Amino acid sequence: MLKKLCTIENLKQFISYFFVGGAAALVEWVAYFLFDNILHLFYMLATILAFFCSTMVNWILGRVTTFKEKQYEQKGKEAFLVFFVSGIGLLFNLFLMFLFVDKLHLFGLLSKILATGIVFVWNFLSRKFLIYKD
Repeated sequence: MLKKLCTIENLKQFISYFFVGGAAALVEWVAYFLFDNILHLFYMLATILAFFCSTMVNWILGRVTTFKEKQYEQKGKEAFLVFFVSGIGLLFNLFLMFLFVDKLHLFGLLSKILATGIVFVWNFLSRKFLIYKD
């Protein structure tokens, strides 16, 4: 399994996804900052809204760059799968936000950045092996 995972093709795909994920993360952090600090929404609601913004960016950019060779006949099915596995990532994200903000008393945006970095791994692996598997 590890040998299959550590190929040049997978490394290129991971690097591509790193940049896609980086762009989506920036969207998520800016959206979170706006929802939390400008609109003064509850941090959990700000997390959910920022998640939807970043997931759309991640799906679109990932589709045209990282996973472009994987074709789905039904875009609705693909979108459902992306949002489903991302929804699981959102649950991880919400748990981590609760842990970092309420239990460890970290600053909201710092907590969001840490949670995003941790959930990034789930997002890549779920797309690679569940949605766009060979």
